Amino acid sequence: MRTKKTIAIQGVEGAYHEIAAREYFKSRGEEINILPCQQFKDVILAVKKDPNIIGIMAIENTIAGSLLQNHELIRESDLLIAGEQKLHISHSFAALSGETIDSISEVHSHPIALMQCEEYLNTLPHIKRVEGEDTALSAKKIADRQMKGHAAICSRFAAELYGLQILDSGIETNKRNFTRFLIVANRWMAEELVNPTEISKASVVFTLPHTEGSLSKVLTILSFYDVNLTKIQSLPIIGREWEYLFYIDLSFKDILKYKQGLDAVRPLTKDFKILGEYRES
Repeated sequence: MRTKKTIAIQGVEGAYHEIAAREYFKSRGEEINILPCQQFKDVILAVKKDPNIIGIMAIENTIAGSLLQNHELIRESDLLIAGEQKLHISHSFAALSGETIDSISEVHSHPIALMQCEEYLNTLPHIKRVEGEDTALSAKKIADRQMKGHAAICSRFAAELYGLQILDSGIETNKRNFTRFLIVANRWMAEELVNPTEISKASVVFTLPHTEGSLSKVLTILSFYDVNLTKIQSLPIIGREWEYLFYIDLSFKDILKYKQGLDAVRPLTKDFKILGEYRES
């Protein structure tokens, strides 16, 4: 019998991180155990402490944008990105059994979730919005403390996990709300997770000399080798004025041409590092 993998997530059980983790490993035919962590840095620490633990971290959302601190956490950790999972984020309005929308006086959730449901909440002016640490944690607190008159904006999965009644669903303003998550692991675990024949995407980071056209040259060379740029994110380097780290996601069909492209751009960059090579989802 195959041993279940332990996956470290940011947040409590029922968080969107758990849903993404379960979807990713379900596609691999595996069941998992969840290790809740309070902060993203705790996810990294858990993976570094125990090489059998795998982490999952949100990296970008189609509405809220990139989670810049997570780019840096992964780079500094020396862990490898071993996969990605894209998850459609759909919010539910949940409360204790027997409640109605008219009986609700407060709604609790993460500030981004509240923002993503603003149009819906504007139709309920009698309900006070209360910011919390996490969507699932808001649901858990209401269930644990039997908080009548309070609702949570959370996933359907979290509402059902904590025994809440769903009063409304699909309440997010933008229905094209997706979050991309990265699977991070120690090197030997990453090698177990990644099938070399399926690699079609890579995440890299580098700095560039402060000269005219330096980034354009790198991108032109990658294009010549049929390597597609799917994302670019720049972050300033603390203590080095006007110098930046460039985080780039690349997709490709021919891994040999991809490697040739990297060999061609390395001399033009500084501090070049491959954060992970994996299958594009």
